[in-house]
Amino acid sequence: MTYVKVARLTLILVYLVIAAGAIVRMTGSGMGCPDWPKCFGYVIPPTEESQLMWAPGQSYSKGQAIIWEETLLMANSDFTTAQQFEMSNWVTYEKHDYATFNVFHTWIEYINRLLGALAGLGTFALALFSLKYVRSRPKITLLSFLALFAMGFQGWLGAIVVYSVLAPVKITIHMVMAFAIVALLLYLIYLTTSPDADHKSNNTVRTLVIVALFMTLIQVILGTQVREFIDTQIKTLGENNQGNWLTDPEITFYIHRSFSILVVAINLYIFYLIRKLSLGYNKIGWVIGLLLVEIVSGIAMNYFDFPFGSQAIHLLMAAFLFGVQFYLFLEVNSRRNAMISS
Repeated sequence: MTYVKVARLTLILVYLVIAAGAIVRMTGSGMGCPDWPKCFGYVIPPTEESQLMWAPGQSYSKGQAIIWEETLLMANSDFTTAQQFEMSNWVTYEKHDYATFNVFHTWIEYINRLLGALAGLGTFALALFSLKYVRSRPKITLLSFLALFAMGFQGWLGAIVVYSVLAPVKITIHMVMAFAIVALLLYLIYLTTSPDADHKSNNTVRTLVIVALFMTLIQVILGTQVREFIDTQIKTLGENNQGNWLTDPEITFYIHRSFSILVVAINLYIFYLIRKLSLGYNKIGWVIGLLLVEIVSGIAMNYFDFPFGSQAIHLLMAAFLFGVQFYLFLEVNSRRNAMISS
């Protein structure tokens, strides 16, 4: 397998993690595993609540969990329970006081973590494959190991999110970091792929693409703020009261909705310039298509009471949009640099 194939596979895995994360948010499964990196102290989490209930004659390994009187307890050693519960065998989990088991939520979060581990292995393999460039193109090796470090940092952020019981700011940072990893992998793919010679340089388009890229990132951050408001509404109004989740929304919602008009406008103008000047950047068509799906999913959430899957689609399309825009920027910027050097 070649370096670029490993990079592309790793990118796919990262997008699968983003998709899984979107499903976790959509289903409210973020605390499905209340500890990290294991899940209720198990490598493979329980499938029934009875597995987390104390029972006599049950063998436990150090770190395995039970829920006792609405408290999460961890075994402090390997032992087998006696006929009576003995608190001396257990320690209270001190990272937070969340102690609920829902098999649906637990396994959604667990699959999310499995995909994250696979993406981590992908970046590890990428770093190893990059060693062939250590003399000829050391930049690739350096950035590949940076991607590995970034993935490890992302895993640590995931733990912080769990320990904070899904603190909104930490969730937003976690999402932005995922986008940074996507950008880094795309850059590595671009560096090891032959550029399209049919592209033409244009400084105006280059500037607009940069602005559009940052506008997308701002829009995503605004979207996470809206999602946090919805999470609060769900806790207050209930999961089955979708029609009222956006009743009297915060100002962030209106900013997010209005800002989307600007995002669409600037990308349509970029599309117009690229076609008019025959610059050859075909990925702008992907951008417009992704924006269309993004708008439709946003309208569905707002006016049709959050149909199933619309939230996950909305976030995933934003992630794809950012990735395509970033690669478009790399293409535009490369042609500018080529023109300068010639």
